[in-house]
Amino acid sequence: MAVLEPGRVVLKLAGREGGMYAVVVEPEKDGFVVISGPKAVTGIKRRKCSIFHIEPTEHVLTAGSDESLENAWKSSGLIETLGIRVPERRKGKMAGAKPKAVRHIKQKPAEEKKK
Repeated sequence: MAVLEPGRVVLKLAGREGGMYAVVVEPEKDGFVVISGPKAVTGIKRRKCSIFHIEPTEHVLTAGSDESLENAWKSSGLIETLGIRVPERRKGKMAGAKPKAVRHIKQKPAEEKKK
């Protein structure tokens, strides 16, 4: 039994995603595995990762597409057990975006009307 088999929940140790959990999707090949969060649950996109940058846990899920992984995370109860903060989904393309800055143009003072 391989430690980094597909479906194994791992903890990222290095990089901008350090401290986040992911699931191994494809097994080890030349020191790398393919992992996925998926992004809707843990914030990690599907990507290749070095085996030296992850630490396996004792938890195993069924590996597959991102939708099936999302369902597996929710049905297993690991989100609450591991204390994972689920990112909020945006409602549209511009939802949550800052409003555009309004450029204020100074108006010249109006000349008084001559009588």
